[in-house]
Amino acid sequence: MKKILFYIMLFSVSFSMSSQIKAVTENGDEVVLYNDKTWKFINESIDEVKEIPINDVLFKKDKKSTFLVKSNKISMGVLINPKKWSFKKNPINDEAEYQFQLKGGDLYGMMITEKIEIPVETIKNLALQNAREVAPDIKSVKEEYRTVNGKKILMMQMNGTMQGIKFTYYSYYYSNKNGVVQLVTYTSANLLDTYLEEIEKFLNGFVTID
Repeated sequence: MKKILFYIMLFSVSFSMSSQIKAVTENGDEVVLYNDKTWKFINESIDEVKEIPINDVLFKKDKKSTFLVKSNKISMGVLINPKKWSFKKNPINDEAEYQFQLKGGDLYGMMITEKIEIPVETIKNLALQNAREVAPDIKSVKEEYRTVNGKKILMMQMNGTMQGIKFTYYSYYYSNKNGVVQLVTYTSANLLDTYLEEIEKFLNGFVTID
């Protein structure tokens, strides 16, 4: 499966989605229709207001995360373990400044940056909305605020189906007066538990740069 998930995630916006179709019932409810003749309501409101819990654990970078991948747009970056992760400037998705891959694995990442300041709750809603364009059944299954290297971060896990593959986004969102960063990881849903430790180490390398 190596690289298959990566290219589906990057290119699926331009593909027709043969594995699932959005439709509207006679009552006006949105549903997703699958090729296996099953269907599901799209009943999660993007604008739904709910209290996001706070994780009291203080998250810090891993001792082996020593190489700084710095944004060229804003004063933020991520410290990675170069023996575990490869990275390059993203030539495919203009919105993502860098793309990452766990060496020898099916775990991928992106660093998406913007110069404007946006409330993290708004970023979360935009992330859900954008993801829903290619995976109509996507849902936020876990959200919490964390303190990561001294900064308040929003963590969100989203699960969905794209081109017939069940996948998971596990990401950090942060904003200040210098701009916005979305530090995103993704893999197939069945591999999340396998990669969760590496995901946490990668995300906890997030830093602001004075």
